[in-house]
Amino acid sequence: MTVLPDAAGLGHNARVVMPPNVHVVSHGPNCLDGVAAAVAVVRYYAGQASVDVRFAGNSEIDSVLRGLAPQRTDDTELWITDISWREPATDAHLRSLAAGGVRIYWIDHHRTALERFRSGAVDVPFTDRVLSEEFAASRLVYEYLGRRLATEGRTAPAFAAFAPVIAMADDNDRWLHRVPGSRELAWTVRTLGEEAYGELLGIDEGVTYTPRMREARARVEAELARSFRVAEATRTERHVGQISLVAAVCDGYPGEIADAWGRRTANTVFALYDVRSLGVSLRRSPDCATDLSRLAEALGGGGHPAAAGCELAELRRGLAEAVAERVTKGFR
Repeated sequence: MTVLPDAAGLGHNARVVMPPNVHVVSHGPNCLDGVAAAVAVVRYYAGQASVDVRFAGNSEIDSVLRGLAPQRTDDTELWITDISWREPATDAHLRSLAAGGVRIYWIDHHRTALERFRSGAVDVPFTDRVLSEEFAASRLVYEYLGRRLATEGRTAPAFAAFAPVIAMADDNDRWLHRVPGSRELAWTVRTLGEEAYGELLGIDEGVTYTPRMREARARVEAELARSFRVAEATRTERHVGQISLVAAVCDGYPGEIADAWGRRTANTVFALYDVRSLGVSLRRSPDCATDLSRLAEALGGGGHPAAAGCELAELRRGLAEAVAERVTKGFR
């Protein structure tokens, strides 16, 4: 399922014009794909424009986008990468920005976003867009901007040097794990959180870990072990027709837990509540054909057929009530 620009690769409305002001809103800050997409835009514009980067989770994206109020709307670009919005009021705000002269670019790879666009649920006059499940968002962004560089006839050394990180982000996000180090880099970004953007912004072509990144990577092993212990202790299994549903609580790294469990179970969907992200990660065993993007959409989230997620606010309330109930009994 793909919605791509025209054969020239830049879209029928595209204009290669260097703006002095660029805003980027991307998925993050704990997502390697979303952070890498944002860094790619910044490196492309290095020395050419002032770039402001903001990260948002799926539950925050509408408020973040509607909170954008550029001081000037002419000669300004807005890049929305690896994430989509759901509320009509956000469309209206983006339309008002476009009417004022802001050039809006949207690049995403999540099936739910593509389907919403195809159904006409997105009403924004984009300057250009790339919506495709072929690659992760970071790679779509990088290749799009690479074509723009060629059109401009200029070079951007920092942008070119970022190619290895893009390859890792694409490899990890599509769960291929053919590029050495991709999974470890994703773990490190997740552990660094808000600090990850700055580290990747300055990383070299050899993807040499900085001291802060090495420290974060060292914490990963202990954190993984702890999360596995929590997940094993809370694992619950039910059957939905012919599908096994395994639910558990974890303390980070839901994908790694589902990957390990998926090797020893058949036709299984995993629903892991991550206490770090306060979201539910949906994964499936390799032989399972359930489209998790549709399951997540039914729960107010989104994602890909094999990896999706959602945020169920009622779970947090329910957990707090369960804690209050249990502690109340302690007073008796």
